Formats: sequence, C-alpha cells, structure tokens
Amino acid sequence: MRPAAGTRARIAAPRGPADLLDGIARWGTMPTDAGDFRLRPVRLPADLPLLVDWMNDPEVAAFWELDGPPATTEQHLREQLDGDGRSVPCLGLLDGTPMSYWEVYRADLDPLARHYPARPHDTGVHLLLGPSRARGRGLGSTLLAALAERILDVRPRCRRVVAEPDVRNLPSVRAFERAGFHVAAELDLPTKRAALMIRPRRAVPGPADPRAADARPARPGQDDPRANRQRGQDPLPLP
Repeated sequence: MRPAAGTRARIAAPRGPADLLDGIARWGTMPTDAGDFRLRPVRLPADLPLLVDWMNDPEVAAFWELDGPPATTEQHLREQLDGDGRSVPCLGLLDGTPMSYWEVYRADLDPLARHYPARPHDTGVHLLLGPSRARGRGLGSTLLAALAERILDVRPRCRRVVAEPDVRNLPSVRAFERAGFHVAAELDLPTKRAALMIRPRRAVPGPADPRAADARPARPGQDDPRANRQRGQDPLPLP
C-alpha cells in the first residue's frame, strides 16, 4: 500500500507553517473490537529499527519496495518528516503496542490528484501491518474503518477518505472494501496500476416530522406506523 514512486513530488501548498492534517498527534484513541487503537507520528531514530524490520519482510517489500539497508527506509521517512506536513508517517499502536505503519496525507495536494478528480481536503491513507501474525485475520479492515471514521470526525472539511492500493494486492483491496471503501476507478500511476478506493462521508438524515407520519393514512396491506409505536416498536423506515 506504499505510494507509487515519484508521487511525493511537490504540488503548491499554502505558504508558511500550517497544520495541513489538523493535528494527527491529537486525534486520540479509537476503540475497536480488537482493542484501543491510535496513531503516533514516527520518531527518528528511535522507531527506525522496527520499521526497517517490517520493510524487509518479503510480503511487505513486494509492494512497498523499501527493503534493504536502514538508509532506504530512513530517507523515505525523512522526506515526509522534513516536509510541509502534507504527509505524516505514523506508527499504529494497538493497546499501546506498535503493530502497523501508516501514512496519512492530503491527497488533494499530492501528485495523486493529477490522476483523479480530487476534491479539497481529500485525505489519503497507506498502511502496512507489521508483524506477520497481524495479517490475514481481518485486523486491517477493522483499523481502517476506525481511522476513516476518525478522519471524517476530526476533519470536518474532508468529505472523503481515499486510498490507491495496487490492484494486484487483492487482500488489501478487500480490506478496504470491508472497511466501507468502494472501488471508484483504476488508475495508471507511475509504477503501478492502482485501485482508487473511496470512503465518502455519509449523509446524516434529518429528523423526521412526526406529524407527517401521524397524518399519513396507512396504505392497504401495510401496518399503520402508529400501531407499531403503540406496540413499543419503531416504525419501518418509509422510502
């Protein structure tokens, strides 16, 4: 789920210091069925040995292509840490234990925006599950769903969370789908053909007017919604 090579070239962003992702370090803990999950921005050099170990796992290296000496991973991280904040590398901690690596980025300010109709404040995610024992049991989709909800909660200007896994990485694509993303298109990026995955902000229905339901006569063959309420049940939603 690594970004395609060359996709971190700069696109014009607001000048001066800016928190382009609304303070990832302050996003807090996300309760999930697997435990309490949170993101912590990467710290160098302390986190480098763990990340180098994960990047040299053959299953990870096949898609991230950051295997090799520590300098390879360090350069990838420093390009983000020393940048303007449009991409933030993070460790994912589950019940306090580091077990995943994440990149949260402003997709609308990323070269990815040249390949799809980006909207302001689109927020992208890349991830890998570090320990092999964490893979293949639905954990990725659980954490993705929690993070997507948190992004949309803490970033009100963001209307969509996006991702672009390699189309060959079927477990990754399925994990995003189980987390509420859908495949919107396939993109030819510089080093891969990617599935553009989108998790939109879901519309919140407004409160129903109870007078409308009470005034509407029941149609033949249907229960009167008022009778359902009298039996202590909610009426079925009407189209």
